[in-house]
Amino acid sequence: MGSLPLSEDSLTSEIDTLTIGDAARRLGVSASRVRTLIQDHQLLAVSREGQPAIPAVFFDDLGIVKHFTGLVEVLFDGGYTRDEVMEWLFAVQDDLGMCPADALHTHSAREVIRRAQAQAF
Repeated sequence: MGSLPLSEDSLTSEIDTLTIGDAARRLGVSASRVRTLIQDHQLLAVSREGQPAIPAVFFDDLGIVKHFTGLVEVLFDGGYTRDEVMEWLFAVQDDLGMCPADALHTHSAREVIRRAQAQAF
C-alpha cells in the first residue's frame, strides 16, 4: 500500500486526535478500511510525530459526522488542497464563534456547507 495522503500538523495541541486503530474501533471497521477512507478523502488526517492522526471532531456517536464527507468534497471540487481543507475546517469563523469542524455538530452545519460552496467557487 502506498503512503497515506496526510496534511502537515497545523492543528493546535488542544485538538484531540485518534490513531487509525482508534478510528477503526470507533467506526467498527478494520484499520485497512480507515486507511482507504483517508486515501479517498472521506476522512482527513495529519502527520503527528510521524503517525497518522485523525481529528476526533470528525466523528460523532454514529460514526463520521454527518455532512463531513460532502463538505470536504465541495472544498476539493473548488480547488482546495488537502492542507487548505484542513486549515479551513479549523479556522474559527467569527460570526459562528467556532470553526467549521465544530459547527458540523450543530444546527450551523448547512451554513458551513453553504459557505464552503461560496468560497470554493
